[in-house]
Amino acid sequence: MLVPYTLTISLGRQIMDRIQEMQIFVRILERRSFTQAAEDLQIPRATVTNAMKRMEQRLGTRLLERTTRQVRPTHDGDAHYRRCVRLLADIEEAENSFRDVAPKGLLRVNLQGTLARHFVMPALPGFLSQYPGLELQIGEDDRLVDLVREGVDCVLRAGTLQDSSMVGRRVAQLPQVSCASPDYLAKYGEPLSIDGLSTHRAVNYLSSATGKAVPLEFMVPGSATATHVQPDAIVSVTGADLYTAAAIAGLGIVQVPRYRVVDELASGRLKMILPDMPPPPLPVSVLYLQNRQLSARVRVFTQWLRIIFETANV
Repeated sequence: MLVPYTLTISLGRQIMDRIQEMQIFVRILERRSFTQAAEDLQIPRATVTNAMKRMEQRLGTRLLERTTRQVRPTHDGDAHYRRCVRLLADIEEAENSFRDVAPKGLLRVNLQGTLARHFVMPALPGFLSQYPGLELQIGEDDRLVDLVREGVDCVLRAGTLQDSSMVGRRVAQLPQVSCASPDYLAKYGEPLSIDGLSTHRAVNYLSSATGKAVPLEFMVPGSATATHVQPDAIVSVTGADLYTAAAIAGLGIVQVPRYRVVDELASGRLKMILPDMPPPPLPVSVLYLQNRQLSARVRVFTQWLRIIFETANV
């Protein structure tokens, strides 16, 4: 039996209205504001308010808690947000799979600071010229980021993936070096073997995931796995810039990606130690949620990151 034409139109409008409601709902939680969501979507604020009233009435539950400063999801709202994100990503993926359309819209990313300054920011004008429809919002952190609550699409991090709720796409393997300052080596001597590190000090780098110090690692010739060493330390840090600065100040041995200390090694402010037993390469990955379809915006950003790391002199 054929569906009446007027009923088909009515159902189509209902579907489109619900898709718009989901888009509004997602943007409200990403921006934590009805007003900012309306501005982003270029619709009246009253439209945003009415859409949320209809959605809550239809679902029979409260999705949002509003205060004078911001909007937060309820428990049901948080769960519904994740469903809406997946559905909207699936719709976008389905539409783009049949046409060669450049991605557009807001892309919110969070980058590890030294990686951003050295690799990403210098090349960013070229990326934005290639994809003029994208609006990029960038945050800087070393910490773990709650992608859902903070409305972030993806993060760029160095190190081994710890959070099983996220998927990692490897974009680089950065060579690392072990080094210390000349003053430190004059005081403690230059180690000639791993056993010689027993009388040395390290600068501890505290993992944001565990809060524990990351041990020094050395790839010994003939061994397939790295040897871990944990020398004594009197200074612990949580930031990459502080880590390097502590080594320059003579506070101990550090292991860092080579690109980060090229100038210090060339000027003699730092000296490489045990060069025949370097640390394992440092993986760099783009991370995003397991249950979220990879959007075209995140896909082109990930592909671009892989290219800039592959062409960089690291």
